[in-house]
Amino acid sequence: MGDFDFSIIATNWRFLAEGLRYTVQVTLTAMVGGILLGTLLALMRLASLWPLQWLAAAYINFFRSVPLVQVILAVYLILPLLLQFLTGRLIPIGADNSAYFTFTIFEAAYYAEIIRSGIQSVPRGQVAAGYALGFTYSQTMRLVVLPQAFRNMLPVLLTQTIVLFQDVSLVYAIGATDFFGAADKITQRDLRPVEMYTTVAVVYFVLCFALSRLVKYLQSRIAIIR
Repeated sequence: MGDFDFSIIATNWRFLAEGLRYTVQVTLTAMVGGILLGTLLALMRLASLWPLQWLAAAYINFFRSVPLVQVILAVYLILPLLLQFLTGRLIPIGADNSAYFTFTIFEAAYYAEIIRSGIQSVPRGQVAAGYALGFTYSQTMRLVVLPQAFRNMLPVLLTQTIVLFQDVSLVYAIGATDFFGAADKITQRDLRPVEMYTTVAVVYFVLCFALSRLVKYLQSRIAIIR
């Protein structure tokens, strides 16, 4: 560390910042898409129709049982071939679209279990109260149950998002340039691994630590509300 060269970081900070922007962009896109799809899956698992329960359970158990990097590679390499077989023409997806799609469908399985637990944490009396007011099932879930459930599970959702933020670094497997990928490319060009990887580690630590403190704050606030 005696010859740690800060000028390497200063010279390449724009490229690193672009990689970090991409990482945040994938994280936010997958978080929003994953929560929306996860909410649908959670409602399917809680539905009274067993086919819906089975489909949601199969989806969740599958994606929670396979490595994320394997899903990334499958979407990037196999999905275009599958689309070509179905449509008769090659449809290139690209690394960026593969990343957005993969993280959305993968994280939806984890968000679904969090949301299902959040819904089940709402007292059943709240559902009965919704019906007593003349609400339908969908209105009761949308206006009564889900707002309370999301408040209860907000800290856990943010914790899962922190894990998602860290996992985005796996897009290096398909050549996408995220924050870690940008640092790795600079390392291969300039042969300064210590500076680049140390910078990545520090930035990840600062951001994830700050988010974890936010989660702890929200947990205390929610505990007071309760």
